[in-house]
Amino acid sequence: MTSTVGIMDSGLALPRGMSLDSVLIGEVKNEVMMDYPILSCGLFLQSKKGEDFSLVKTDCQRVLGDGSSTYSVFGIFDGHNGSGAAIYSKEHLLNNVMSAIPAELTKEEWLAALPRAMVAGFVKTDSDFQKQGKPSGTTATIVVVDGWTVTVACVGDSRCILDSQGVVTNLTVDHRLDTNQEEKERLEACGVQVARIRLSDDMEIGPLRCWPGGLCLSRSIGDMDVGNFIVPIPFVKQVKISPAGGRLVIASDGVWDALSSEKAVKCCRSAERAEVAAKHIVKDALRSRGLRDDTTCLVVDLFSPASPRPTFKRQNSLLRMLRRNSLNRTESFSDLAAMEEIFEESSAMLEERLGAESSVHAGNELIVCSACRSNIQLASGISVHAGSLFSPTSRLWERPLLCSSCKREGGMEDKLKPQLE
Repeated sequence: MTSTVGIMDSGLALPRGMSLDSVLIGEVKNEVMMDYPILSCGLFLQSKKGEDFSLVKTDCQRVLGDGSSTYSVFGIFDGHNGSGAAIYSKEHLLNNVMSAIPAELTKEEWLAALPRAMVAGFVKTDSDFQKQGKPSGTTATIVVVDGWTVTVACVGDSRCILDSQGVVTNLTVDHRLDTNQEEKERLEACGVQVARIRLSDDMEIGPLRCWPGGLCLSRSIGDMDVGNFIVPIPFVKQVKISPAGGRLVIASDGVWDALSSEKAVKCCRSAERAEVAAKHIVKDALRSRGLRDDTTCLVVDLFSPASPRPTFKRQNSLLRMLRRNSLNRTESFSDLAAMEEIFEESSAMLEERLGAESSVHAGNELIVCSACRSNIQLASGISVHAGSLFSPTSRLWERPLLCSSCKREGGMEDKLKPQLE
């Protein structure tokens, strides 16, 4: 039996020969570890058309060579009318997002800049792909995990949900005309016809679609042949998950056409491993509806280094027993909120998302347009980071996004201003 000595009245006990300093250093290390969850991810898919693609990168770094700046990225891209847009988005979207973030930021500044950089990255990816003249389009859902902070951006209907402490939360919004009344009204206000396929005067089939083109989505990347009002402006949400941990489920509509968010998490709560959970979800979707479409599911588990793998059963008694060991805190993980919402924005208007014309006065300094990469004067672009969310005195935030040519000729301005005549 190991000999121990008591320390004050804290209830701590030290092995003989261990100094108090070493204990305190260990506790500080444990506290730092609490800021970085252990991630486990699993992917499972059943292909029908070969148009679903996924992205998994767990070794990204804000500062190259600095292991403490590591973050992870996960994505689902569900293509239609060909796979070109999905493949292009998988290969370029992440880089376009990160290119819109100024260099040399602290972690907090980087996370604050990320939501607007998501918008910039989606816009550039769409603009660049459309220059290729290919007709295909894709949904895009991208999830960035940095510590316990999760930032999600999406266009289309590849949904991302969070299961934490028995609470299921949608982290994305489906841009589907059948279910999103706000998006349906936006298109109708722009003069777009929204209707189902009509077989006869008294018979309609299928989901609501916008015409011309017949797309059942209101936002996507690509789709150059379906009109100017199908926009690439993503819904963005940023949350902080509690150290109790949680499970992210990111899937294409092959899953969500068959399962609700609640049913999807319920069918995999008994699975301790992410890859098994992803398989359970896809198999349940296929049992419910059959293989009518590509069906892809990506599961990401986040759990604290100070606790065992989280269980996902509602109000599990084990979670009530877990205590924070660092700094001798008495608050249990299950007493914490499942998540804290940091940021959410859903507007389809680019200027509402990125701010009005930059008011920065910096002479004739040339900056690179993030859409076409041409040189532009600083005062002639839209700032990626303009607006009250960031300090107006910080020059790092005041970088233009689009040159006037891209706003006019690249289709962004036309896409986002209703034409009611």
